Amino acid sequence: MRIVLIGAPGGGKGTQAKLLVEKYGIPQISTGDLLREAVKAGSPLGMRAKQAMDAGQLVSDDIVLGMIKDRLSQSDAQKGFILDGFPRNIPQAETLDRLLSDIGKPLQASLLIDVDHEILMQRLTGRRTCSSCGQMYNIHTSPPRIGGRCDKCGGSLDQRADDNESTIGNRLRVYEAETAPLVDYFRKQGKLRTVRGVGEIDSIFAAVQRVLDSLPSVSAVAEVKPASVVVEDKPVKEATPAETQSTTPATVTKAAVKKSPAKKKPASKKKASKKKAASKKKAAKKKPAGKKKAAKKKTAKKKVSKKKVAKKKAKKKVAKKKVAKKKVAKKKAKKKAKKKVAKKKAKKKVAKKKRK
Repeated sequence: MRIVLIGAPGGGKGTQAKLLVEKYGIPQISTGDLLREAVKAGSPLGMRAKQAMDAGQLVSDDIVLGMIKDRLSQSDAQKGFILDGFPRNIPQAETLDRLLSDIGKPLQASLLIDVDHEILMQRLTGRRTCSSCGQMYNIHTSPPRIGGRCDKCGGSLDQRADDNESTIGNRLRVYEAETAPLVDYFRKQGKLRTVRGVGEIDSIFAAVQRVLDSLPSVSAVAEVKPASVVVEDKPVKEATPAETQSTTPATVTKAAVKKSPAKKKPASKKKASKKKAASKKKAAKKKPAGKKKAAKKKTAKKKVSKKKVAKKKAKKKVAKKKVAKKKVAKKKAKKKAKKKVAKKKAKKKVAKKKRK
C-alpha cells in the first residue's frame, strides 16, 4: 500500500496514520520527522537543511525529496508507505510523482481527511498536551477529569504557543491557498479518496479501512497511466466499494455506462449493502457530539429564561398584592375618619340639646 495523506491542520491525519501503521505494518513518513532526524544525525542532506533553517529560509524541495528517496530505500518501506506532510502544493506533487515513478513505487491513492472549518478551529484552539507524558486532550471535546491536569500522570496541561485563533486562521488560509488544489490534482489522476474526519476516532478509521481495502492492486496502479483515468471521488459514507475503485477509463461515456446491462449482485454483496444501509441509518440517527452539546445549551438557556420570567411574574404578583393592601388600608382609614367626624357631630348635637 502506497498512499499520501492530505487535509487541513487539525484534521486528524497524524492520528489516522498511527492507526494505519499498526494495522498494515508500513511506516509513516513525515517530512518534519525526516528533517529533524537528518539534522540530528548530521547527514549531508541534514546539514544542507540546517543551513537553510539557520538562515531563516525554507528547506528546498530537492532536499526533502532526497530524504524521502533515502527513507523509501529502507527495508520497512518495501511493502508500502504512508506519506504525511508532503506534498503541500502541486509543483511538489508533480516532482514526487516523477521520483516515485523513477524508483518504481507510484502512489496508489491520496486520502483526504475532510473536516469543516469551524470544527478545525475548535480542535486546534482547544488542544492541550501533558508536559510530562505527552497525552493529548481537548477542552471542548475530550477534556481531562480535573482541569489543567493529566488523567494518566497528573502532569500539567500546556497549550502550544501557535494554537491561538489568529495563528490557526493564518495556517488554514495558507492550506486553502496552496494545499487544497491538490484535491483537484489527485482527482484528475483518479487517485483521490475522501473520508469525513468527524466523529469517533474508531469510526473514522473504519471508514478509512473500507476505502483502502477497495483500492486497486499495486500492479494495476503501476500499469495504468494517471492521465488515462478520470473518476470523481465520493465520500466513503455515500459510496459503495465498487464506486471507490478507479478503474473507469476516460473514453467510456455516460451514455455507454447507462446502456450497459446491469449485473446482478451476489447474495453476499446484497447482504453487505443492506448492512451498510442499516449502519448509515444508525449513523444518521446519532447526533454529533457538537450538536448534542448545542442542544443541551439551548435547553439550559430556555430553562433559565423560564425561571427569570417566573420570578418576574412572582414579583409582579407581590407588588400587586401590596398595592391592593395599601388601597384597602386607605379605605379603612377613610371610613374610620368619617366615623370620628360623625361621632363628633353627634356629640355636638347632644350638647346643644342639653343646653336648650
